[in-house]
Amino acid sequence: MSEQEDDMPPVLAAAWGLRGRAGKGPRPGLTLERIVAAGVKVAATAGLGAVSMARVAGELGASTMSLYRYVTAKEELLDLMVDAAIGQPPPLDPDTHWRAGLHRFAHDYLDLLRRQPWMVRVPINNPPLTPNQIAWMNYGLAILRDTALRHHERLSTIMVISGLTRNWVLLTADITAAAQAGGGTTEQAMAGYGRLLRRLVDPARFPAIGELIASGALDRPDEVPDDDFEFGLARLFDGLDALMAGRTG
Repeated sequence: MSEQEDDMPPVLAAAWGLRGRAGKGPRPGLTLERIVAAGVKVAATAGLGAVSMARVAGELGASTMSLYRYVTAKEELLDLMVDAAIGQPPPLDPDTHWRAGLHRFAHDYLDLLRRQPWMVRVPINNPPLTPNQIAWMNYGLAILRDTALRHHERLSTIMVISGLTRNWVLLTADITAAAQAGGGTTEQAMAGYGRLLRRLVDPARFPAIGELIASGALDRPDEVPDDDFEFGLARLFDGLDALMAGRTG
């Protein structure tokens, strides 16, 4: 084994199929793929907090120790679960304009995270390195191949969009969960926020907040789903458009 292979983190070796099973005599039928799939099932049905090596082993009818022949720690299992859950990105139409392509990239990722909301609860400890994460990064970068952005700017753009999307999913999920826990809806919670601000905020002390309240912006119904998310994306795209237009003259 080369020094480079020896230094490779176990999770990456497992994800890319570069590491064989540790130990001897595995339980018949137990594979890394089955272990990861069982972990995804637990997270999807009971939440990320329910995922443990013992719970996953129970799903498989195996002993907890038998899992450690395939994954060395729960953190490794979580990384493999995320990679399995995101899957491969959709095919990219090479004729798609970069702005439409990035909009689709953001919404493909948004839909994915909302189908598997537990993924936004998994800590991000490394940049994308597992196979499906690399495929998604390639998907995003390919959208920008024929633009005037430099390579590091293309990567930054993808990371910003991914971060914006992930944060929006987390924020809306937390607001919805809090509203449901109180027996209400998200719309009711936001309406209540506006009413509370009116009672708490002195416009003379916080004039900008007073102007916001007076404008009625906090009273408008949320007619367009994710309109704040769309606003942020559009302004990001406007900035990229201006940057590239300045370079191309």
